[in-house]
Amino acid sequence: MTMEEIIIDKVTVNIGVGEGGEKLEKAKKVLALVTGGNPTITKVKKINREFGIRLDQPIGVKVTLRKEDIKKFLDSALWVKNFKGFAYSFSTQGTYSFGISDYTDFKGMKYNPEIGIFGMDVVITFRRKGGYRVSKRRLRPTKIPEKIRIKREEMMEYMKKNYNLEILGVD
Repeated sequence: MTMEEIIIDKVTVNIGVGEGGEKLEKAKKVLALVTGGNPTITKVKKINREFGIRLDQPIGVKVTLRKEDIKKFLDSALWVKNFKGFAYSFSTQGTYSFGISDYTDFKGMKYNPEIGIFGMDVVITFRRKGGYRVSKRRLRPTKIPEKIRIKREEMMEYMKKNYNLEILGVD
């Protein structure tokens, strides 16, 4: 049974700024403050001439949290959301996503006029203890079979049990 146990693989927190420069550096400061992690710059992977986006242009920042950092961050992030989430935020691919509109909503954070207001997206990625390797191994990687994939209901149950998340709008 332990191989079928669901665990949180990682939590990714990102801020999309849309441009480089000073605004990007401020977003980096915000992520470092909120998560305690070391933010990395995300770059454009596809060109879009209509928006004036070039290849490899810095456009946002992100932090990936793993292991011990996950619990501390999720407790504070879900506190901001009043431990409530929507059922449609759970995907069929093993993720749960939600947004936080302002970093000052976190406990102990005060508005800093030098930084401004930044919101962020939080993506929680789930996996099973066993069966994860088939998609990540070097030789013959394959898609994760249907019987090993995590279903929406299982993720919802995990979040209810471990984080007391109240799920709204359940189908």
